[in-house]
Amino acid sequence: MTIDSLNFTYRRFHKGMTYIIMDACIGTKDASCVDVCPVDCIHPRQDEPEYEKVEMLYIDPDECIDCGACEPACPVEAIYPDFDLPPEMEKWLGVNADYFK
Repeated sequence: MTIDSLNFTYRRFHKGMTYIIMDACIGTKDASCVDVCPVDCIHPRQDEPEYEKVEMLYIDPDECIDCGACEPACPVEAIYPDFDLPPEMEKWLGVNADYFK
């Protein structure tokens, strides 16, 4: 097993998230990240009824495969890998996970 696969396993199963969307998405809801996601883990999509009701988009931790395609696609730099979050932004881990409960 490689170091990369061990890091992925730790992040995925112990921390519960992979990539997260933070407050820069509030009011923007740009769908560029949705368009590049290979597993459709970013919700709500524009065709989902919840889209108009929420302020931002969220990444489903159970569906995300940690590919990273969404991060460079976001025009407002609202997407970060969970291991690269500034300490003051760690609350967004819970915000994203709670959306899918």
